[in-house]
Amino acid sequence: MPIAPPASPGHSASTSQSCDVLVVGGGINGCGIARDLAGRGWRVLLAEQDDLAAHTSSASTKLIHGGLRYLEYREFALVRKALQEREVLLKSAPHIMWPLRFVMPHDPKANFLRPVWMIRLGLFLYDHLAKREVLPGSRGVDLRQHPTGAPLQPGFTRGFIYSDGWVDDARLVVLNALDAQARGAQVLTRTRVVAAKRSADGWLATLRGPDGTERQVQARALVNAAGPWAERFLRDTATPAAGEALATKHLRLVKGSHIVVPRCFEHDHAYIFQNPDKRIIFAIPYERDFTLIGTTDQELHGDPRGAKIAPDEIAYLCEQASRYFTRPVRPEEVVWTYSGVRPLLDDAAGDPSAVTRDYLLETQTGAAPLLSVWGGKITTFRKLAEEAADEVGDMLGERRKPWTEGAFLPGGDLREWIGPPQRPDTDFERLVQTIGQRHPWLPRELTRRLARAYGSRIGLVLGKAESLAELGAEVAPGLHEAELRYLAEHEWARSADDVLWRRSKLGLHLNEDARQRVLDWMTKYMNEQPQASSAGVTCS
Repeated sequence: MPIAPPASPGHSASTSQSCDVLVVGGGINGCGIARDLAGRGWRVLLAEQDDLAAHTSSASTKLIHGGLRYLEYREFALVRKALQEREVLLKSAPHIMWPLRFVMPHDPKANFLRPVWMIRLGLFLYDHLAKREVLPGSRGVDLRQHPTGAPLQPGFTRGFIYSDGWVDDARLVVLNALDAQARGAQVLTRTRVVAAKRSADGWLATLRGPDGTERQVQARALVNAAGPWAERFLRDTATPAAGEALATKHLRLVKGSHIVVPRCFEHDHAYIFQNPDKRIIFAIPYERDFTLIGTTDQELHGDPRGAKIAPDEIAYLCEQASRYFTRPVRPEEVVWTYSGVRPLLDDAAGDPSAVTRDYLLETQTGAAPLLSVWGGKITTFRKLAEEAADEVGDMLGERRKPWTEGAFLPGGDLREWIGPPQRPDTDFERLVQTIGQRHPWLPRELTRRLARAYGSRIGLVLGKAESLAELGAEVAPGLHEAELRYLAEHEWARSADDVLWRRSKLGLHLNEDARQRVLDWMTKYMNEQPQASSAGVTCS
């Protein structure tokens, strides 16, 4: 069944201005919680001050992983929880998530590397802390014989290979928002909650849309999933009931930066490199033509919105990667960078790398129900959302049955195209083959890209087109008007950046002229849309 296009901020299909739950924040946790709550039948409104996944949730290392290095900090419960989620997520959306093999090179003469016995013990725990059905276990490898040894310096003669997963993080957020909307939630982007007053009768929130228009919504409960802004929201925006304090926790904001360089190797494995400072970095195949290298850990003081990579971070990542690759990675080769701010729960750890990546859900029931999300990582978002929905249900007086484990995300149910699912990775390849058979006029490279982005929803992009020309003008190489319209009408895309850097990474592949054409098209298209009404807010 087609999903109705998302309402523009301020749009109202009715005069209703009340809902069960107001979710503040359109990152992975906010969208995951909104999806879970809506699927349980609660009336949900989500408000995001910018675009979906505009900040931390599009700036991750893009891994679905247990966190091998967290074993050193004895975070066994966190690692186990994350490992349990890997295959749940891989099966839910095989178009945007897939298995990935990682190589950890080892040189017995390098005294900064963990000893072999420690690596073997860590990988044994990693293999056995949670059940695996899809992902193969770890093994040793002779890098002098294995293809992954070719790009490495000759001292790295042996290595260890293990499994984790890859995810298109920004699209994961969008898919959760789409599912939330399909189940009755309203998702408002570029809409900031500028005030939220708590009383025994509920929350009265003031929302400000992109045009400056303000409106109010009454909610029975509020979920604070504002990520790096979660503590600030409680201190500066939310007004407590008489005699109470809302902000009881402190966040530690840690900036993680990544660089993208031209492809450093030809194979499809990723690397995990150990550094002399005991940190690790990843080097990952990225967007066909590139290698993604990251991440750093730097304390951030100031507005998370302005987080950018610093020259010393670029130098650090290049230096550490160059310890391993035969051909050095140089700062002048960097074609793109991005930085995200991790909102980690302050546990008084001195080293930012040692701060826990686990999450805490804090509930306050002194007046209207309030749930605040502290910390977390992308791999555990579904479990976090499930636990949050349980807590919200308890506070509202009715715990409703969880449902997301085993459920597909939008585009992830490929059965209409390929029949019964088998394995997430091979299922996707069968999808690409079937799309090519049904639409032989689609160029092969475009078929694969659209399949990756939209999965079984590709029909919403292609519509009734029976030729490439029927997709409309090619605004930029491989990007047609039909796809741009789909993104604007169904996926909340409002700008060229939304399209080129979050809904896709086409910005990496296009030159400045092509990016400008996308900007011009989006600007013209958005200007032609009828102005949304500012009356009311729909929460059902």
